[in-house]
Amino acid sequence: MKVTINDVAKQAGVSIKTVSRVINQEAGVKQATYDKVMAAVSELNYQPNVAARNLASSSAFAIGFVYDNPNAYYVIDMQVGLLSVCQSQGYELVIHPCHSSEPDIVTSICEWVDRSRLAGVVLTPPLSEREDMISALEAKGVSFVRIVSGDGELANTVFINDRQAAADITQHLLQQGHQRIGFLSGGQQHKSTTERHRGYLDALASEQIEACTELAIDGDYSFESGVAGAKALLALDNPPTAIFACNDEIAAGALFAARLQQVEIPKQLAIAGFEDSPFSRQTWPKLTTAHQPNQKIAQHAAELLLANRRAKATPEQTCFTPELVVRASSCDGAEP
Repeated sequence: MKVTINDVAKQAGVSIKTVSRVINQEAGVKQATYDKVMAAVSELNYQPNVAARNLASSSAFAIGFVYDNPNAYYVIDMQVGLLSVCQSQGYELVIHPCHSSEPDIVTSICEWVDRSRLAGVVLTPPLSEREDMISALEAKGVSFVRIVSGDGELANTVFINDRQAAADITQHLLQQGHQRIGFLSGGQQHKSTTERHRGYLDALASEQIEACTELAIDGDYSFESGVAGAKALLALDNPPTAIFACNDEIAAGALFAARLQQVEIPKQLAIAGFEDSPFSRQTWPKLTTAHQPNQKIAQHAAELLLANRRAKATPEQTCFTPELVVRASSCDGAEP
């Protein structure tokens, strides 16, 4: 039999009205009562009717996910993380892919928020890093949490410390004895690109190695960019002995280009990527990378958004630092 709100009230030892107030995210509910009701909801696997709640309440019970990212693995991980929180708290997820380069993108997203009747929005790069986007949402009174590259003190923000993780990867390559390390860039509209480049430069500077401009190749976050970038580096009179690519897709392209030229990996050329996406485990050899827990990042963003809406909590920020994963593309004897 389908679990009802009456069953939840009985299980939690509270009134039906109290259960309704908790589920509808009304203010003034004590934390202990909220926790007791949500525990009963979880134990009974109670699924509120979102459509009925939207019709009966002045509150909204859907959150939006806005992204402009060509990496399907990133988008899927984000969706899975956001959905897990939405489902546990009785919300729907509305997904909005877009192109951040469109001239009217800020207006377009604000109109979408109005049409969709959202409780709030989770913004991912590069839109989360645009001040005009943030200002427009604040002016409309829209709740949001943004995921950004960096390490700072912005309210309602989940930070990714790309700079430190990139420094860790570059330091690993330096420890393998490499002095000339190429850098394959992602798209410049993403702050992660500049932060990862800064981390690369930090590690070189820590070993008193002067950065060489010919070793840094502009590109975008794609396999094809990795192929082109690696070909350019390998064509230099003094090519690098290692390459740090801004993500795993670029790194996979670089490895492909190197193998086409009969370059042995990692004996003649070490390669590292970033994010620990499936690309890093689908190459041969597997790629050294930095594990970025995208599902966990998305879960935290959704939990922060809903917690702030429910309790009007003090804005907070959290920082995740992707962790180095050493595999055979950079180190003999590592995981093949």
